[in-house]
Amino acid sequence: MPDSDIDLLLTGDELMSGDTVDSNSAMIAQALMLSGQKIAQKVTLGDERKRLMAALSESTQRASVLIMNGGLGPTQDDLTAELIAAAAGVPLVLHPDAEQHVRRWCGERSIEPNDANLKQAWLPEGAELIDNPVGSAVGFALDIAGTLVLTTPGVPSELRAMLPAVCARVTHKLGGGELYRLRLQTFGIGESTAQALIDDDKTHWPDDVVLGFRAGMPQLEIKLTASADTPDVQRCRQTLERLFGDHILGEDDTTLAGAVQAVLRNQGKKLVTAESCTGGLIASMMTAEAGASSVFEAGFVTYANDIKQSVLGVSEATLETDGAVSEAVVVQMLRGALQRSHADIGIAVSGIAGPGGGTDDKPVGTVWLAWGSADDLHTWHTVLPTDRRMFQQLVAAAGLDLVRRQLLGLPRLPHYFSRRAI
Repeated sequence: MPDSDIDLLLTGDELMSGDTVDSNSAMIAQALMLSGQKIAQKVTLGDERKRLMAALSESTQRASVLIMNGGLGPTQDDLTAELIAAAAGVPLVLHPDAEQHVRRWCGERSIEPNDANLKQAWLPEGAELIDNPVGSAVGFALDIAGTLVLTTPGVPSELRAMLPAVCARVTHKLGGGELYRLRLQTFGIGESTAQALIDDDKTHWPDDVVLGFRAGMPQLEIKLTASADTPDVQRCRQTLERLFGDHILGEDDTTLAGAVQAVLRNQGKKLVTAESCTGGLIASMMTAEAGASSVFEAGFVTYANDIKQSVLGVSEATLETDGAVSEAVVVQMLRGALQRSHADIGIAVSGIAGPGGGTDDKPVGTVWLAWGSADDLHTWHTVLPTDRRMFQQLVAAAGLDLVRRQLLGLPRLPHYFSRRAI
């Protein structure tokens, strides 16, 4: 009798060559987690019959559920249906409902179905369909010696649409309860600092509450997972909110720019940016979020000194005496941007992104930031000794966070700046 494990088998030469980056396994794992399940083993193979048959045989002897992703398409290298039929010892048959699905899909696109299209309707005898509301290839379910084999297409959008049905079949097979899952998006705190804060806190973490981190750029996601009926789960949530306080941007997929947009929208204000070293990245982050037009007034990319003068009104004398990377220049950049846009609040940055251009007084990584409104303006100077791309990402993210903090009345200087030695 198979163990109560879930195996995941991904197939496709494109996965092995690196032409396609595997995002499907993460999508499947996250969906299963919300159903109270997790993957025990993941195997990725190319479109090779011998290796795929060996993996099928191994999983169907051991696991209770095998999810096979990919290989359901119309081409010769799409082998999933054929191999599962062989593993089950049954023939491939033309499934009437699958044929109807393929013909309907083709008809909606004014395509006459050919043999390649209809190949997707030949399934192992006894298979049950898993509807694909997006693409032409249906998924299917088949029991092989007590193992529930579920097949899904490799196209991410199709897989996403089919996952609720897949997870329902897994839950029916294995049982499981609803999970409570909290994803907090934070900025300005690293994994080691976050873990240290938790370790140093006196709050007891129950064994059935799982805490995890997912580091990214520029945010850190803190995840809390537990059974929905766990009595201490809300207390644990409150602990996280207490420990990480003003670093928390929001929940789920909240981005830094999205958090800034939300505050601006709530307060009926608009933002302007004046950028040199970040080359418009701050403005790009803001406008990447839907609804930017209601809160983002304008973005000035003034890279050259003469453009700083002509566009934003920066003084030539200030540029000569203080240099482009200076407090006086970013203040004038910000004031000029606020005057020309009539925005309520803004951010201006100027720095040395490198790898060249540094001096003893202003090494590579030096940056000045000015942010705020015309009557409440602040500046900060720091050095971020990293590569050019990372420098720009850090400066842009910090600029948005400083604006967020001022709007919300949070401590003006976050620890990621205040603890840095200049």
